[in-house]
Amino acid sequence: MLGAATRRRVGGVPGRRQPGARPPDRVAARTPSTRVIRAAGAVLWRADGLVAVVHRPRYDDWSLPKGKLDPGETVPAAAVREVREETGFDAVLGRYLATVRYTAFGKPKTVDFFAARAAGGSFAPNDEVDELRWVPVAEAAELVTKDTDRDVLAAYAAEPTDLATVLLVRHAKAGKRDNWPGEDDLRPLSQAGRRQAEGLRALLPLWGPTRVHSAPRTRCVDTVLGVARDLGSQVLVEPRLSEEGYWPDREAGLVRLLEIADGAGVPVVSSQGGVIPDVVATLASLAGLPLTEVPCKKGSVWLLAFRRPEPGWSTSDSSASWPRLVSAHYLPSPLAAPVP
Repeated sequence: MLGAATRRRVGGVPGRRQPGARPPDRVAARTPSTRVIRAAGAVLWRADGLVAVVHRPRYDDWSLPKGKLDPGETVPAAAVREVREETGFDAVLGRYLATVRYTAFGKPKTVDFFAARAAGGSFAPNDEVDELRWVPVAEAAELVTKDTDRDVLAAYAAEPTDLATVLLVRHAKAGKRDNWPGEDDLRPLSQAGRRQAEGLRALLPLWGPTRVHSAPRTRCVDTVLGVARDLGSQVLVEPRLSEEGYWPDREAGLVRLLEIADGAGVPVVSSQGGVIPDVVATLASLAGLPLTEVPCKKGSVWLLAFRRPEPGWSTSDSSASWPRLVSAHYLPSPLAAPVP
């Protein structure tokens, strides 16, 4: 549990909103042009600290595993699929690393990279890759052909591999409040919201979640209920992370999110549009992490990565006494997947 020092540290930041105020979505999720080639990949790492570099005979180059998105495929799903196809290893995604941009075949191309833990499998030469090497990061940076891959490896090496991951989800669509005759807390997902929830049920397991938390409103719980059922667990209710629970004691809500981040495994946390932007912006501000946009569309996910408290931290007001945000990456609803 995080103590009073954490509560003091997360309090008193600028930009406090009045209790009950709903901060608007500041930026809509961008829809990439279909003329842009979209691809995804990963820095695949093992417990011994080595990372995978592959040789592609078609290009006669050494590269990080990556490849183009299939039609309708999400970026994270493409990263996992391409790693499996090129290396033979199953990947559990971690933090987002970088997006690289360049021109390929006369068209602009973007490649989104994640860190990913090798979770089993074995390499066999295939149509795309004829050799795989497990090497230290510094050696990988010397081996890869493209400078863009070196940049991605530098982003990977900037933080340890044992970061705490939190998947912060805004609930899926639940129709208009005015059209629901009952209590707003009980407003269920709409048909579109149920489709979004099913999309999240396929997307979120790519990070290997181990527990599911949710604000108590029906639409928040139902958005992640399928993920919890697939884990054989129940949804853990978090009153502090609902709009009515967060704003009367904002510091307590932030502390609760940090406590969840500091627990074992990878948590999914379902909350509301009146909470998530403030949580993400505040934690980024406290960590000195530049974050100019905080979109929060229904059915979207913030992929958050934290450095855990240092061993032996005391209750003194120190940055080592609470998980520190090092990466925050926005993932639109899986139903808004780009079409390459």
